[in-house]
Amino acid sequence: MPRAVAGPEIERLINLLARVPGLGPRSARRAALHLIKKREQLMSPLAAAFEDVLGKIATCRVCGNVDVRDPCSICVDDTRDPNLLIVVADVADLWALERAGALNARYHVLGGTLSPLDGIGPDDLNLKSLVARVHEGTIKEVLIALGATVDGQTTAHYVTELIRDSGVKVTRLAHGVPVGGELDYLDEGTLSAAIRARTNL
Repeated sequence: MPRAVAGPEIERLINLLARVPGLGPRSARRAALHLIKKREQLMSPLAAAFEDVLGKIATCRVCGNVDVRDPCSICVDDTRDPNLLIVVADVADLWALERAGALNARYHVLGGTLSPLDGIGPDDLNLKSLVARVHEGTIKEVLIALGATVDGQTTAHYVTELIRDSGVKVTRLAHGVPVGGELDYLDEGTLSAAIRARTNL
């Protein structure tokens, strides 16, 4: 077992940083060291920001987004298209679509995807409120924006079946060759999806 190279407070900081997705033990050590070196410019403002947001974080009761208000800023935005609802697995997916800025719509966060191997079933997802929203009568199209994984596709099929009787149009994101992608670098599944979803020029 490696020995601690710093005091317990710094080791605790490193261990907490290592729990952040995308940061392993080495990256966490580098991040902690950088924060310590830049404590006036980074660590103090970061600590203040954490303290400020901690008591204000709320999960939107309408869509499941994370914001500092409930309902969230997206749900109360009157400029959003009320007829289009985008279904995503996680808040990170919602934020990614917002960054793309392609659609000015409303969202519904499922809180994950169906995964029998991980013990995640329909009752573990935000599905009942989705069905209720779709049956309110305002929504004309549900865009299912889930990952092109087995779990994502299983969940997309399940959601489609759940809301089939509502009469709303159900669409999904196109899958295939990414912008800037070269064919010889793509896997067979991506190429097959691109061929199936081919369009006229």
